[in-house]
Amino acid sequence: MALPPTSTQLFTAATFRAAATLAAALDAGLFPSTGQRILVVSHHAATPEASPALDTLPGFARLRGRFDRVVSWNETIRPFHPGGWEPRPGDVPLWERQLRLLWGLGNTPVELITESPAQPLAQLFPDAPVDVYAPGLAGYGPTPHKLDGFTGTRVGRLLHLDLLPGVEPLLLTEFGVPPEPIPGKAFRGVLSELAAPEASRVQTGGEGEGEGAALVIGECAGLRAAYELGHRDIVAFRAGPSAALKKEAGELGVRLTVVAEEEDQAAALPEVLYERLRPPVVIGRPTTALLIAHCLYGLPVIRTGTEPLLGELTPYENGDRIPLTVADALLPGVREPRLYEDPAQLGGLLRAVAFCMQPTVHPASRAAAERYLSAQLTPRTRRYFTQRRLASLGLPGGLPSRLSFLARSPALRRTVRRARALRTGRRTGRK
Repeated sequence: MALPPTSTQLFTAATFRAAATLAAALDAGLFPSTGQRILVVSHHAATPEASPALDTLPGFARLRGRFDRVVSWNETIRPFHPGGWEPRPGDVPLWERQLRLLWGLGNTPVELITESPAQPLAQLFPDAPVDVYAPGLAGYGPTPHKLDGFTGTRVGRLLHLDLLPGVEPLLLTEFGVPPEPIPGKAFRGVLSELAAPEASRVQTGGEGEGEGAALVIGECAGLRAAYELGHRDIVAFRAGPSAALKKEAGELGVRLTVVAEEEDQAAALPEVLYERLRPPVVIGRPTTALLIAHCLYGLPVIRTGTEPLLGELTPYENGDRIPLTVADALLPGVREPRLYEDPAQLGGLLRAVAFCMQPTVHPASRAAAERYLSAQLTPRTRRYFTQRRLASLGLPGGLPSRLSFLARSPALRRTVRRARALRTGRRTGRK
């Protein structure tokens, strides 16, 4: 993907974590400078005007210097919303000319670095090579939907945080896209920069206070778990209102410090608190933050609420399923041990879940899914699958044992596929 020295690199980011991941990749030298670097930020909230945009969040100024310019995708396509807008095919040449004029690109070659090759920006620069990056655990899951050959073959590599050593990312493997890890050292360097003492406006009470306290991310369940584990000095990261947390802390009789987004640069990413506080334990539900604590920092971690959330998650192909599965299987709960001690043991489970999520995207994973389900479907692993999904795909565990021979019937699987196609056609009005 070598480009002339006068080219432009367009990076896209919709979250603070995405921007921090890009900063780490740049610091690691994964994107040698070939000209100007532009960060295109987007805000996907239902009403973007009611909440702060990425480039206005506390701490963003510390990431901004990696880029020559920052532009707003929301402002560029206004009045359309970035969550649902796509260009009409016939308008693509007009949009490309408009963007080149608006962003001062001239006629220079463009390279795209996005979270998905199907993003509208990739459609508007159809001749640009694409690199995809995964800021969390999404890289270990299947491609969210089937991509056409032209879109998929444009991707040169998948950059990802290596949070599961020994497990190969599955995203875009149907196009042979090679994964390339972003060094954990580089990501920790970005977090360390964000955690610098002069960046903090939070006061935990006195010199040294907050250090040695358990760190809770998110809900009251984490606060109760910390109390149950014997912690009475707790720091809670909370991106939203904290009244419920404070009320719960008062009832439990624990000393609570809340770090909230409006008070501290660290609030944009809870991982920054790992650098600042070095907590004895991190407790909560946010999967990527917990895995970073576990894999990059070696901190003790306790997950909360993952099992019921797995049961409530719909549809089955929901993109949060893989991160939740990873956290539930690899991290211990308050009363439940972890399923696997070594991240490398997760490979079979993740491939089986991924096939169930997107069987038409990764059909070659059927054999691996059948092997895993035949050997390791137990009451403990059953939570990662639904019987209805297994039955519809003709997989082990989808039917009672006395009827299990039906799951191996190619004729039955063809019938199920035809029935599903007919049902989908009726829902969409096709005949």
